[in-house]
Amino acid sequence: MYPVLFEINGFVITSFGVLVALGALAGLWLFRRELARSRLPDGAADAAIIGVIAGLLGAKLFWVFEHLGEDSFWTLVASRGGLTWFGGLIAGVGAAILFLLVRRYPIVPVVAAATPALAVGHLIGRIGCFLVGDDYGTPSDLPWAVAFPEGLPPTIERVHPTQVYEAAVLGVIAWLLLRWRRQGSPDRVVLGWYLVLTSATRFLIEFIRINERVLFGLTTAQISALAIAGAGAWFIFSAAAAIPAAPPSRRRSSR
Repeated sequence: MYPVLFEINGFVITSFGVLVALGALAGLWLFRRELARSRLPDGAADAAIIGVIAGLLGAKLFWVFEHLGEDSFWTLVASRGGLTWFGGLIAGVGAAILFLLVRRYPIVPVVAAATPALAVGHLIGRIGCFLVGDDYGTPSDLPWAVAFPEGLPPTIERVHPTQVYEAAVLGVIAWLLLRWRRQGSPDRVVLGWYLVLTSATRFLIEFIRINERVLFGLTTAQISALAIAGAGAWFIFSAAAAIPAAPPSRRRSSR
């Protein structure tokens, strides 16, 4: 674990910050490539920049409000880690969609083109969480369990590296999204599966994370995951309903 990479005149460069920046750059590159492949306006890439800024703010504030009872508001805001994917997704995608509406770009095709980039950026960000020792899981005696003595919060007990688990699954999700887009899957289907798969991943990982259960034995993240997965299922089924049924085949009558 390397929470701090180096320091310049008292300014600390954290591994988390560097990985989040790399994730944003990698995501922007992939998004531009998908826009070009789908022949969508290159100007729509500006939505990604707005989305990254709003997403980081939303992810931080969502995490802060989740942990308000543990410390003061400003202490949590100033902490070196702490981002919640759901807060980032809602704020980032919401701000990006508002930009697309103002510029009158096609929303679903552009957001569908962004899904592989979102998964890759999320993946790289999770590696940053691992390096800084944030968002780890429950105690474990598995061979790959890790202790985070400088983590957030510190622990000398070996725990599940849930950041790595999530990053590995996100790599598969990113590959699937690119594959479906190459195969010409409808934009609604691609977008829907992104929401369903990423939400299902987080929902399951929450069972081996130490988070407060708020309703029916579920965490805030799990409740958010169910809502987002429901939205994803709606996109998938609405796309299927929009496909016209093939006319029944006619049999020749025998004479």
